[in-house]
This record gives sequence, C-alpha cells and structure tokens, in this order.
Amino acid sequence: MYQRVHVPLNEASMTEEITAFHEAGHVYAAFYVGAKVQSVTIDPDRDDGPERYGDTVVIWDRRRFSQQEMTQKGAWVALAGPVAEMIYQQKPFHPAGIAEWRQDWVTALECLGHVSSIQQRFAALEQITIELFEAFSQDRHWAVIGAIADNLLAHETLDQEMLDEITGAWIADA
Repeated sequence: MYQRVHVPLNEASMTEEITAFHEAGHVYAAFYVGAKVQSVTIDPDRDDGPERYGDTVVIWDRRRFSQQEMTQKGAWVALAGPVAEMIYQQKPFHPAGIAEWRQDWVTALECLGHVSSIQQRFAALEQITIELFEAFSQDRHWAVIGAIADNLLAHETLDQEMLDEITGAWIADA
C-alpha cells in the first residue's frame, strides 16, 4: 500500500529549507515505524494532484502490519512533517490550525477512521503530535531528520536507495 504525504502549495512564504525539514519528518517517521520510502522531493511535479511544495511516497508492507497497526503508524507519518517543521521553526503550532498542514491533518484523521468517536480520534491525534514532538526533540532523532533535510536541499529529490544510505546507521541504532 502506498501513502502519499505532501505539503500543499498555497503560501509564498514557504521556503525550500522549511519544506525539506517537513518532508524529512515524514521520511524519518516512516523509517522509524518500519515502512519504506520510495521517494521524497522538495520539487514535486506540478501535474499530478494538488499544488504542493513537497511530496513523500511511503510504501507499507501489508504482510508485516495489521490494518490497525498500519493506520496508527500512518497517522504518525502524516503528522511527522508538521512536527518536524514546528521544531525547526521553534514555533509550537497545532497541526490542525495551519493551512499548509491541512492535508497532513486530514490524512492522519482518515488513518484513525476506525476510532468511532471523533473526540477520541482528535485526542489520539493530539497524543501522537505530543509523542512525535518529544521524540523529534531528542538529538539522536533530530540528527537524522537534519541529514535527510540537508540531502534534500542538495539534491531536491531522494530515492529509496539514497535514503537507505543516508539513514542506515542511524535507523539501526534507533
């Protein structure tokens, strides 16, 4: 199963550097929860879907995860971009309140669609955001996110092989 995570293009103030950290958050979270990333870019095609600044394609192995595990982990991956961006900018925004993060929030909300109560779903998303913020604030996690972002800034697009090379040593220790 593929999960596409992207940053909508609707505000001129978004910079490549911020986008690189945002997408790096998605990538790192995907690796951290055991998914693979086919590609990530800060220069997405402008012809296939909504206008956006970045795009990350996550590959989920349906044999490895139950449906519930995959949806829970999918919510983590979706919210990881906004959380990485919050940390990078040193601004504790709420992911639901920033227009550029709307698609990430909607994706995370959809991932938790099996939770019957909307209040419980929102509470779960808030808890995931807090957990991601606490984890990404640790140097060992932030170093990997920074390395991914630096490589994105240098190359604009990273494929699975490049990402494995960049993150290999850190992911093994995480």
